[in-house]
Amino acid sequence: MNSDLRVAIAYHGGRGHTARLAEAVEAGAKARDGVVVDSIDVSRITAGDWFRLDDADAIVFGAPTYMGTASAAFHTFAEASSRRWFTARWVDKIAAGFTNSGSKAGDKSSTLSYFATLAAQHGMLWVSLGLPPGWNSTKGGPGDLNRLGFHLGAAAQSNVDEKPAAMHASDLATAEHLGARVARCAQRFVLGRERES
Repeated sequence: MNSDLRVAIAYHGGRGHTARLAEAVEAGAKARDGVVVDSIDVSRITAGDWFRLDDADAIVFGAPTYMGTASAAFHTFAEASSRRWFTARWVDKIAAGFTNSGSKAGDKSSTLSYFATLAAQHGMLWVSLGLPPGWNSTKGGPGDLNRLGFHLGAAAQSNVDEKPAAMHASDLATAEHLGARVARCAQRFVLGRERES
């Protein structure tokens, strides 16, 4: 590839748990050679941040799941992204997503589906988690990757009475896996596009 691959993480951190997931996604993406990561808190997005999203090869969306969908701050960002939709600015970028809630299920699939729909409306290419479900047999346990068994993206569960420092190690490792997978898929896609040119 001619230059560094750019991954942007567009997230809202809520009480801090989802921000920790964003850090794990960033760590996974940065572990790949030639990858630069921009983490953007969408509740404080600037004009420069929008341009960083425009320049990214991949965008990973993240937000806590509140009342069955992404947080209001993320929805505000998504609505504002319509300016990019009008100019097809994000077409063919790689996309993925992650979320957190207090319950093990917690309707997180609704949030991940919302992210995938947002990406589809922008003409982006969705990358799934790419892991089998963990902790679904007598040989499994809570330390398994993807312990909650989601496929569309990385999903985490945090007890509502605990701070972000108490997050489950498996959930953070699953988010890190997602970051690495997004970076790998984006590198392959960009390399293929360069070969076509």
